[in-house]
Amino acid sequence: MKILLYALILVLPNMVFAAPLPAVEKAKRIVFLGDSITYGGHYVACIDAWLTMKHPGSERVVINLGLSSETVSGLSEEGHAGGRFPRPDLHERLSRILAKAKPDLVLACYGMNCGIYQSADRERLKAYQNGILKLREAIKGEVIHITPWSYDHSRGRTRTKDYNEAVLGGFASWLLERKEKDGWHVIDLHGPMSAEILKRRKADPEFTFQRDGVHPNEEGHWFAAQQLIRSFGDEQSAKAGSVVEMMKEFPNGGMILPLVTTRMKILRDAWLTETKHLRPGVKAGLPMEEAEKRVVDLADLIRKARIAE
Repeated sequence: MKILLYALILVLPNMVFAAPLPAVEKAKRIVFLGDSITYGGHYVACIDAWLTMKHPGSERVVINLGLSSETVSGLSEEGHAGGRFPRPDLHERLSRILAKAKPDLVLACYGMNCGIYQSADRERLKAYQNGILKLREAIKGEVIHITPWSYDHSRGRTRTKDYNEAVLGGFASWLLERKEKDGWHVIDLHGPMSAEILKRRKADPEFTFQRDGVHPNEEGHWFAAQQLIRSFGDEQSAKAGSVVEMMKEFPNGGMILPLVTTRMKILRDAWLTETKHLRPGVKAGLPMEEAEKRVVDLADLIRKARIAE
């Protein structure tokens, strides 16, 4: 017993226990950061819908500020977009996002583009790590990292055979190490998603979440939302087979889901325009004042649906 106690005395001071995730339901301004998958936003809408029904709060706002092609590493491959423009770097716009949106909780998912679809490389890994550290330094509120989405080699065009496992898996492993060693808030998406694809492919060799290897269909987005909802402590909602099925558990949930999705898109486009990103080809949003008026109208419709008999 004395030997065991002595061992604990030596070990415990050096241990960092993974901190519980911030109480997402208590956050008033939630910002999602990421690339084109986040910009697409179905998983963001799923989380917004879940919060709207499970933890209603009239003061909460969920802002999707995902930007297509973006990296947190600052890297871009030669000839990206046919040579028209390099990949956007999150850090070019991050200060404007934080100053204007003033989030008290940020959920960030980067990695898919950060390896620029090439083989594992120490310098690219370092650029990703430095980008994440720079992101954390800039954010004054809470931040939750989501490990990268999986890459489906059976559908993707990259000739790199180890992109999912070695590159994206390497990014994910580093984030999970920081969770264990430094107490970072991290939700693992990459591991469960990669495993789920292999599992389903045993029954259906043609199964995929991503027809182009990168961008998930709605089923893939829901799978990601399940990982987040489960991590936030709601196993019952996470067990639903789809977001539509989850919303059926709530009164008039089926009516509310499209309203929440519309709200997400209006706010996304308005906030991307307001924070002045530099990526060409992104749809301009409404002026912020007009967007907020529309969001108020949608909030009223959502509230009436929630309290309707």
